[in-house]
Amino acid sequence: MKNIHVYIILTCLLTSLCSRAQNARLSGYVTDSAGKAIPEAIIILQEPELSTSSNSLGYFEFNSVPDGEYMITCFSTGRKIITESIRLKGEDAFIKFILSDLFANLNAYEVCRQQQDFFGISKLASVHDFGIYEGKKTEVVHLKESGSNLATNNARQVFSKVTGLNIWESDGAGLQLGVGGRGLNPNRTASFNVRQNGYDISADALGYPESYYTPPTEALESIEIVRGAASLQYGTQFGGLLNFRFKKGPFNKKAEFVSRQTLGSRGFFNSFNSLGGTLENGRFNYYGFAQYKKGNGYRDNSGFEQFTGYFSGIYELSETWQLRAEYTRMHYLAQQAGGLTDKNFEENPKQSLRDRNWFLVDWNLASVQFTHRFNARTELNIRNFGLLASRKAVGNLERINVIDLGGARTVIDGNFKNVGSETRLLHRFEIGNRMQVLLAGMRIYRGQTQSAQGFGSAGSDADFRMNSEGNPDQSEYNFPNLNVALFAEQIFRIGKKLSITPGMRYEYISTASNGYYNTYTYDLAGNQVGFLRTEESGTKMRRFLLGGIGIAYKTGGKGEIYSNFSQNYRAINFSDLRVVNPNYVIDPNIHDERGYTTDLGYRVQLGQAIRTEITGFYVAYKDKIGQVLKTAGAPLYNTIRYRTNVADARNYGLESLIEWNAIRSDSAGKKTSLSIFINTAYVNARYINTDDSSIRGKLVEMVPPLIFRCGAEINFRGFGVNLNYAYTTQQFSDATNAILTATAVEGIIPNYSVADATLSYTYKKYIVQLSCNNALNTAYFTRRAESYPGPGIIPSDGRALFLSVQLKL
Repeated sequence: MKNIHVYIILTCLLTSLCSRAQNARLSGYVTDSAGKAIPEAIIILQEPELSTSSNSLGYFEFNSVPDGEYMITCFSTGRKIITESIRLKGEDAFIKFILSDLFANLNAYEVCRQQQDFFGISKLASVHDFGIYEGKKTEVVHLKESGSNLATNNARQVFSKVTGLNIWESDGAGLQLGVGGRGLNPNRTASFNVRQNGYDISADALGYPESYYTPPTEALESIEIVRGAASLQYGTQFGGLLNFRFKKGPFNKKAEFVSRQTLGSRGFFNSFNSLGGTLENGRFNYYGFAQYKKGNGYRDNSGFEQFTGYFSGIYELSETWQLRAEYTRMHYLAQQAGGLTDKNFEENPKQSLRDRNWFLVDWNLASVQFTHRFNARTELNIRNFGLLASRKAVGNLERINVIDLGGARTVIDGNFKNVGSETRLLHRFEIGNRMQVLLAGMRIYRGQTQSAQGFGSAGSDADFRMNSEGNPDQSEYNFPNLNVALFAEQIFRIGKKLSITPGMRYEYISTASNGYYNTYTYDLAGNQVGFLRTEESGTKMRRFLLGGIGIAYKTGGKGEIYSNFSQNYRAINFSDLRVVNPNYVIDPNIHDERGYTTDLGYRVQLGQAIRTEITGFYVAYKDKIGQVLKTAGAPLYNTIRYRTNVADARNYGLESLIEWNAIRSDSAGKKTSLSIFINTAYVNARYINTDDSSIRGKLVEMVPPLIFRCGAEINFRGFGVNLNYAYTTQQFSDATNAILTATAVEGIIPNYSVADATLSYTYKKYIVQLSCNNALNTAYFTRRAESYPGPGIIPSDGRALFLSVQLKL
């Protein structure tokens, strides 16, 4: 702590000394379109983070501003934002702002949003959409700038410039997203708090944070990623925040229709159609889409059919009140080809040993948000949201090295109902002409999950009924939960370059379970010789406080050094409590994880040509939950995956991204550009502090030590070429670092490399795109599953071609 105090004092002294040279006064007026003065308008000189407000005559001034080029932003309640550039050369300067009505600018209060129009990825602004991101590692993927194949939701391409992500590729249609960062498990992105437009979309954010629904990338404006430091604002997850930001209707049109049709290999068809615009003299903005997708899949028995619909309406009730309402509906049915053994995969990765496995997902999301602007300094946002969803699976869960001889299949039925409300207050104030920002909020969340498992039909169709409806053969549970959280973060700006952002979060968590499970005993001939029904019920309450602090230091130009420390917490999932699976056993004493995340990074943008960022990180786990390989009891003594609190673990590493715009011009509306990027991540993750010699010092599962991605994008007179290459080193699937097992549930996931290419041509209202995923037809896999969609090795898709045609009216 002493070192931090000395660092702050030295920074302030240096800032004070530097401010004495070559300073000027910058002043001006703020008026409306009729020339009437606007008092209490906020004016921000962005790079040194100076701020002031206009007086009753609309006048403002900054004294002692150093020479240089600045971005200056002016805004007031009910008015549009204006941002202009100004250069000071040792002489006083004057500027006048004319602010018009706000109605056509519904997102106007993202004041200091640092958009990077020349790059496909950027960082979040220090203050953005009622969130504080100063001193944090953040990334924003701009889908408008992406030349990737969006019809297939290909995460390998969409997240190609996001550092340190390990991506599971279980299907080629992007039905489910599986990403993990900094050594965290990618399974259905459960390590992140997953949201769209700022509210939760996972099955149960507290007890079952797995994401069965993935927003279509064709409908997205951007994807925002905040690493572990997001634990104070968005929940306690180690991974951080993953937020999908949907498009809005154009503000300058009453209606805009976009139709995008895609045909692809193996019967792939995707139809995406959207409609959006602005009505009521700019007061009402709307956007909606409908998407239908189907295909036969890369492997036998892997066809799918999906529908997704969405509508959003944003209405300016007055100059100070805004209402936003949204509804999302997603439904898909997919046949699952099951897993393979290592030998099966080597022989033919396209083969399927299961033809009776099916998966059904139904997702309904709704949100109503209110935003109130008390004045230009203080705003309030209330986000109410709810989810009504289900996922059903039917099939043979027996080990993949055991032939499916028919008989009753296993049915797993999950139903999710939850509601939540998040209130956020954002207040700006000045200390010594420096804009300070305070965020305070409260979250209330109640979830209800029902899970049942039993025997189903002996057929091969998508029949999700259990033989004993109302009394499942294997287990049935209710999992109610309640979460109340209070959180606050504050940006303290000290001098022109240094900021410190402390924060804290108080959590109250109550989880309960009540239900039963049945245990069957069989003799060596497979005859049932015993039966035991076990009733269970219990409630667990936790109360704890998390803290964190971030530091950012501007090095001049667009360079910044940042560092952050945040505590994290992960409650056990409902799926960690009870499941009946011959490949998978859960420790009855499994408990929650605790730890912290810290990082130190440097990012800089050199004009419009180069953007680079390098970050070192350390993630500490206490009692990390993982899988170890064990031997089951009599009579078969099979190897099983045992899920438990394995040991403490620590992950550290280095992430880097450099993007170079070698050529950039936009002459006569014809874009000409050449952009190249290199994305590299090194992760060292090991188990520590354990007496178990089979685990001590072993590598953490699902953590490739090296992830390398690179690519290039070329645009010339309407033609576009997008090339991507990804390389991932080998990783283990359990904590004992097993090399090979007969069931294929455990073992090495070998290193692999994949290349993708996309060609496009834009002419007026039309876009034609030809894509080739896995252009080199690499045979590889990214996961070994202990349950659906396995068990066993889940091969990734081979080469596939896609042709898309887009029309915009």
